[in-house]
Amino acid sequence: MEYYKIGEFSKLVGKSIQTLRLWDSEGKLKPDHVSEGGHRYYCKEQINHVLQVPFYKKDKIVIGYCRVSSHKQKDDLERQIENVKTYMIAKGYQFEIIKDIGSGINYNKKGLNQLIDLITNSEVDKVVILYKDRLTGYELIENLCNKYGATIEIIDSTPKTDEQELVEDMIQIITVFSCRLQGGRAHKVKKMIKELKEDDSCEKS
Repeated sequence: MEYYKIGEFSKLVGKSIQTLRLWDSEGKLKPDHVSEGGHRYYCKEQINHVLQVPFYKKDKIVIGYCRVSSHKQKDDLERQIENVKTYMIAKGYQFEIIKDIGSGINYNKKGLNQLIDLITNSEVDKVVILYKDRLTGYELIENLCNKYGATIEIIDSTPKTDEQELVEDMIQIITVFSCRLQGGRAHKVKKMIKELKEDDSCEKS
């Protein structure tokens, strides 16, 4: 009999590895066997089982997505995660958290790619975010959600002024390019970012 590792099996049935692991832990779909090294193996009959059973096709999850721009904001990330968790628990959602650390103009982030895979596999019912700008490429993700039967729920939808959005865009662009600089030039760029943030804070107060 032919067996498939979890990565191979996930591609064959159109489900993410994360979902297969969740099904295993919940007893919905156990691997045919697990090796001594802890690797899951699935058989060919299970492919047909997953593709033919309507329950699996309708089973969707709620994702709480959280992001900050840099590793220096890890404390902010943890607070953001707690706020999103508290909100979803109050709503009674069964959920999973996906988090990212990286600029809002960087689309090549592990968490974001994982979220896109889940959406395009029709595995997501709802994406919950604290603020609209925490979700990189919001309009693109919104279009994907509309296409694959998911929605986006924003906890704090307080609109920002045009000036605030412009400053945040400038900070993100400068931050990306500053990573390529060294020495004195990098120091000047960091000083510029600090001044932009301080000016923005003054306008909000």
